Amino acid sequence: MKHLFGNRAFVLLMVSDFMQNIGIWIRNMALLFFIMEQSNHDPVAVSLLTVIEYAPIFVISMVGGVLADRWRPKRTMIWGDILSFISILLILFVVYAGYWQAVFAVTLVSAVVSQFSQPSSMKIIKRCLPDEHVPAATALSQTSMSLFIILGPMVGTTIYQAFGLQASLISLLILFGASAIVLAFLPSTVDEPSKDSVSAGSFVKDMKAGFAYIGSSRLLKVLLVVYVLLALGSGLVQPLDIFVIIERLQLEMSSVQWFTALEGLGMLIGGVIAAVIAGKVKGSYLLFAGLAFLGLSTFVEVLSQWPILTGSMRFVTGVLMAMAQTVLMAVMMQQVEEKFIGRLNGVMTPIFTGMLLIGSGLTGWYMSVTSIVVVYFTAGALFLLSSFISMKLPIAKVPVQETEVPVRVETAAKA
Repeated sequence: MKHLFGNRAFVLLMVSDFMQNIGIWIRNMALLFFIMEQSNHDPVAVSLLTVIEYAPIFVISMVGGVLADRWRPKRTMIWGDILSFISILLILFVVYAGYWQAVFAVTLVSAVVSQFSQPSSMKIIKRCLPDEHVPAATALSQTSMSLFIILGPMVGTTIYQAFGLQASLISLLILFGASAIVLAFLPSTVDEPSKDSVSAGSFVKDMKAGFAYIGSSRLLKVLLVVYVLLALGSGLVQPLDIFVIIERLQLEMSSVQWFTALEGLGMLIGGVIAAVIAGKVKGSYLLFAGLAFLGLSTFVEVLSQWPILTGSMRFVTGVLMAMAQTVLMAVMMQQVEEKFIGRLNGVMTPIFTGMLLIGSGLTGWYMSVTSIVVVYFTAGALFLLSSFISMKLPIAKVPVQETEVPVRVETAAKA
């Protein structure tokens, strides 16, 4: 781990991510509570938050990925924080004037900016770290995200309940402003244009080259299938957590928070373990183990009537899934050419989100015509299928090269 914390660019990036994650959770909780109060618990107003958050993923993700490949990553991330800062400042004044509906714009701007900042962050990590250190770096990132799943809602709720919406928005100003300052200290080497910069080509040609690059790689196509199955299965079971707690375990609705916390704790520990053993255990084994156990635990969870057994399954699943997610991210970072990272992210993210929403949309109807046991067993089967498919990932030690892309597209990308 010393090699990571001794890398100035990586440390600064982690500090910036830390601030942004705090800001995201403060925003999420503050806007949720504020809209609930202002709309008299109107479910349409609350659901609009989710729509605003997910819509940019479908509309802008691919565009953001292409532009992130063309732009300098350091400048892109700094301008993202600056734009977030300005939008929050404007909305703060509008809210003071009494137009509370303006808070929806906070979520929209943040969601749009993230479609540019996330792939830029991945490009910086790939530039500042050798490939052998990428698994440990992604494991640390996973650990940080898991920590915020546990602590984020508490921090956001405490600030809103103690100080109100204005204080929450002011804290966002401070966090995004500080993040931009931290990013400004990133070494200039991470912001240099790539030797194979695609900026000279047209936007449409760059996008086509990205799709051709993915289509030409067996690894990326297998990875895409794993993502689709994992997202579809997750979408089927996520909305039904509360029914498992109530119907199978005979507990109060409020008990769902403790099972979520157990899974979050497992993800935190799994991220730490992944950081320690990164490079020592074959990635495909970790990925298979995580996905396979997720499938088996899904079967056990819906059949279990004992809270201790269900909680144990949630915890262990969290550990192994954190390790599996670390492997998936490390594979993308290690074996994709730098100039295609943004476009790969722009394809994978909306596909995963779309399948997740499709699964969530179908699960109510599916459960009404079958049962909760059938739904969970279907999801478990999808997880098991994804685990066996993951064993076919041709994980290599060298990146997927653009030479695999058909000549006509490669030529167009360089035009």
